[in-house]
Amino acid sequence: MTATNANTAAPDTTTPDTSADWRGVAAENRDSLSDSVSLLLRERSRRLLGSLLRPHRRTLWVLAGIVLVENASRLAIPYLVKEGIDRGIPPMRAGDGSQTLFIIVGLVLAMVVVQAVFRQVFLLLSGTLGQQVLLELRRRLFRHFQRLSTAFHDRYTSGRVISRSTSDIDAIEEMLDTGFDGLVTAALTMVGTAVLLLVLDVKLGLVALASFPLLILLTRWFRRESAITYRRTRETVAVVIVHFVETMTGIRAVQAFRRQPRNEQIFDSVNDDYRAANERAFRLVGLFMPGIKLIGNVTIAAVLFYGAYRTLNGYMTIGVLAAFLIYLRQFFEPMQEISQFYNSFQSASAALEKLSGVLEEDPDVPEPASPVPLPMSRGEVRVEGVDFSYVADRPVLR
Repeated sequence: MTATNANTAAPDTTTPDTSADWRGVAAENRDSLSDSVSLLLRERSRRLLGSLLRPHRRTLWVLAGIVLVENASRLAIPYLVKEGIDRGIPPMRAGDGSQTLFIIVGLVLAMVVVQAVFRQVFLLLSGTLGQQVLLELRRRLFRHFQRLSTAFHDRYTSGRVISRSTSDIDAIEEMLDTGFDGLVTAALTMVGTAVLLLVLDVKLGLVALASFPLLILLTRWFRRESAITYRRTRETVAVVIVHFVETMTGIRAVQAFRRQPRNEQIFDSVNDDYRAANERAFRLVGLFMPGIKLIGNVTIAAVLFYGAYRTLNGYMTIGVLAAFLIYLRQFFEPMQEISQFYNSFQSASAALEKLSGVLEEDPDVPEPASPVPLPMSRGEVRVEGVDFSYVADRPVLR
């Protein structure tokens, strides 16, 4: 009965992790994978993403240039604040006028305008690019599902087909719409900020960057654990959709054989698995984001303490200390954005793994390179010595 498909679709998970076994959809029901298999799946996903983005290379280069200009304007503002404090205020106190300060304030306003304009252009271009990529992915997936054999669809079930075509596509759309630009911006901001901290004051910059190894360790841990968790989330939501679709499409048989209580038990079980997978994801975020904030606040406190000491002893100016504190805020704020982006990124990565697996499946009956035209029929059919089956050892015609 269709209600049991959600439980019977999973393959044996005791088989060894050999790369040859992981073509197509073979990895769909595995959460913890070996390093070699994980690498293979990531390469397969990158190939799919690269094939989708390749026609838009010119737009990608334009977006890269926009991001560079936008981040340069953002990074210039704290430095201008430092110049305003160190070079704009002293002339005013000495009675030499405020022309220098007004010039610096004008430059700050110009940087803000440049940042806003380039951000708007970036959002328009990236949004259009994302929708074009999703359109091509939906088309490619639909065409491929139609080419796959009936045996594949008997094994894969319509529920999983719907899950791949809807929830997995939605996960990728969420990443493209809300997260991808944030990741690029955050990465460039962090690199640029780290360089400027060392340029302003090497000793204080080293104190500020001393927490960087902790950030790397925490981020690597979160990446490893969340990859497993979000792979599990994509699979459990697929099982929920499978059971729901298979039950509703076979509702007459379900009611005729009084399968409602059993189907409800199965649905409660798979739905609870989906809830547990999501709770695990939320717990990981609940550890990662406060951890980033804790490291950032401790670093700012250490920089403020050591920077005040160096300022009082004449090793650096108040403007440099002010710029340091602003740069540190810019340094750790992207980490918060990255942690939020990881939610959509890991979910989209798991979805991309499954979509690339489906698209790698070869049809059992490929289209002929040189099809032979059929002769005119004479109104009669004769079958002699013919057998046919969709699934091996299960003939439907003899």
